[in-house]
Amino acid sequence: MIKNYRKTATIQAEQFDGSVRMIRKYSIGVPRGAYVEEWPMNTLMTLGGPMELNIGDWIVTGVKGERWAIADDVFKASYVEVAE
Repeated sequence: MIKNYRKTATIQAEQFDGSVRMIRKYSIGVPRGAYVEEWPMNTLMTLGGPMELNIGDWIVTGVKGERWAIADDVFKASYVEVAE
């Protein structure tokens, strides 16, 4: 039987603007570890491997520090800002 679920964890997110500051902050396009290859500048390293990142996408940081990219329209349909 299919059941409905809602996300319960609070995440942190920042909309990618293509700035050098964000590229450095999130090591976008920079390989990590011993394995080095050429990655496009719009690549975000995630637990599942390299993920394409476009200006306007959201960089999400999960509860364990993991990161992934979400398209703007999907992000806005899935998340609401938490009042501080």
